[in-house]
Amino acid sequence: MKNQWIEFYKGVVTVKAYGKGIERFINSLTRDKIHIWNVRSHGTSAITFQMNLRDAKKIRKYARESECKLEFQQREGIPFLAIRMLRNSGFLIGAFLFLVVITLLSNMVWGIEIKGANPATEYKIQKELEAMGVKTGKLQFFIDNVEAIQKGLTNNVKEITWVGVELKGTTYHLQVVEKNEPEKIEALGPQHLVAKKKAIIENMFVEEGQPVVSIHDRVVPGQLLVSGLVGKEEEPEVVSAKGEVFGETWYKSTVTLPINSTFQVFNGNEKEKHYLEIGSWKIPIWGFGKTEFKEHEKEENKKSLRFLSWDLPLSYQNETFRERQTITRTYTNKEAVEVAKEMARQDIKSLLDDNAKIKGEKVLHQSADNGKVTLSIHFQIIENIAQGQPFTQGDAE
Repeated sequence: MKNQWIEFYKGVVTVKAYGKGIERFINSLTRDKIHIWNVRSHGTSAITFQMNLRDAKKIRKYARESECKLEFQQREGIPFLAIRMLRNSGFLIGAFLFLVVITLLSNMVWGIEIKGANPATEYKIQKELEAMGVKTGKLQFFIDNVEAIQKGLTNNVKEITWVGVELKGTTYHLQVVEKNEPEKIEALGPQHLVAKKKAIIENMFVEEGQPVVSIHDRVVPGQLLVSGLVGKEEEPEVVSAKGEVFGETWYKSTVTLPINSTFQVFNGNEKEKHYLEIGSWKIPIWGFGKTEFKEHEKEENKKSLRFLSWDLPLSYQNETFRERQTITRTYTNKEAVEVAKEMARQDIKSLLDDNAKIKGEKVLHQSADNGKVTLSIHFQIIENIAQGQPFTQGDAE
């Protein structure tokens, strides 16, 4: 079996020999060690046999010496297949190009669907997608993965709080949640506005109801600020008190900051490697050699190849290695104090509403011990201290 495969690679010819000197012809081939096999007799003056292609040109002289005639009946093997392929090269090239075109079309972006966004936000998302290279007619191999697209849209389009990105076939589907959704108007029943924390009144904006406190008044939690009873005392009208009462409140924040801090940053050096993955085999196509970074972060981006609606066991993989280095940052005492103050401000802002603001701040205590700076800061905050307190008309009476 092994010899047959070897001969097939070299080329095999089936020959018919006929004439009076058949025996002399066979004896001559055997004597000169020309290998033939599958010899079959067809009467007394004709035989067929198979032989190697490279020996086929040599047997004509033996045929002339033995007064035999030859007829080449069949040609098999790789050399003859190659000749046939060359003859039909136009068809093969056309078929190959057709498969290439279909594969490329199957791996292009042909649609982008955005749901959940108003027209203005959708326009901004489309512009951002174009800036990121996500547009119709572009090959998916040269587009970031869906996680990177999702992160980029969330960071760069301020009108959205979340976006889900999914690739189905040749279409990207985006589900958007906007920040500024229209607020539903709640049907409020009768209510007062009361203080939710201790404060000194700075300003008031009352839409409905009767104010019962004045600017510079000191209030405590639960104290009535705006009454839901308006009009005459004998026959008051019951309303749902609405408005904002801004008061000065007080917060204390304690922050500890190390003078020496160690962290890792990327220094800008990076190396890319590209692979063609077939099943479990990874064939490198660009970016050879070892990555010589001492510390690095590896990012992988894998794109599966599709043919129409089928995923092929073939994919393109890109690996990016980014070098990291460890940096030790040292603050002076003055710098550490300023950074600690800013950290305290950010901590306080995280506890407040968007319309609150810092009126003033004062350092109550400052110390530097064991390589750390500790600050205790008192903040004066202006914020809305009003909250609704429902009541019934029976309670008013």
